[in-house]
Amino acid sequence: MSCDTAVGQLLAVLAAAVPRNARILELGTGFGVGLAWITHGLEGRADVEVVSIESGLRAIEAARLGNWPSFVSIVDGDAVTLLPTVGEFDLVFADAEGGKWERLDLTLAAVRLDGVLIVDDMTPACWETERHRLKTAEVRDRLFSDSRFVSAEVTQGTGVILSTRVRS
Repeated sequence: MSCDTAVGQLLAVLAAAVPRNARILELGTGFGVGLAWITHGLEGRADVEVVSIESGLRAIEAARLGNWPSFVSIVDGDAVTLLPTVGEFDLVFADAEGGKWERLDLTLAAVRLDGVLIVDDMTPACWETERHRLKTAEVRDRLFSDSRFVSAEVTQGTGVILSTRVRS
C-alpha cells in the first residue's frame, strides 16, 4: 500500500522539520508516493540526503518515473538485507513490509538519537488479511514497549505511529 494523501502531508511536514545536513530513509513500496511527499517537504533545500530502499522492478520503475532531486538515492534491494549497511537517519518512514513487519529491530537501530520514525498503515479501515492484523499488532506492541522510544498513534489517513528515539 502506498501512503495516502493524509499520511503524505504529515510526512512532508516531518521532512520539512529535519535539521540541517539530515539524513532521511524511506522503506518504500516501490511506487514513489512517499518519496514524492518527502521531497515536497524538502522543497528549496539541498542539505539533506534522502535514501529510498525499494525492491526489484518497483525500484527501477520508481527511479524511472520520478524526476528526483540530486540529493535522492533510490537503492534497489531488500530492506532487511540493506538496513544494517545504510547507517543512521534523522527521519525514517517505514511503509514496506521489510523493516516494518519483518525485522523492525533493524529499522529501530537506524533511527538516530532524537530521530523520528513514522510507521504507516497501522489502523487501516479494513484489515487485508488476518496476517496483516497480527503483524500490525506486533509492530504496535514493539513500538510502545521499546524504552528507547516515545511513541504516539495518530489516526491520520490509514493510521501511523510516530516514535522519537530518546535513548541509546
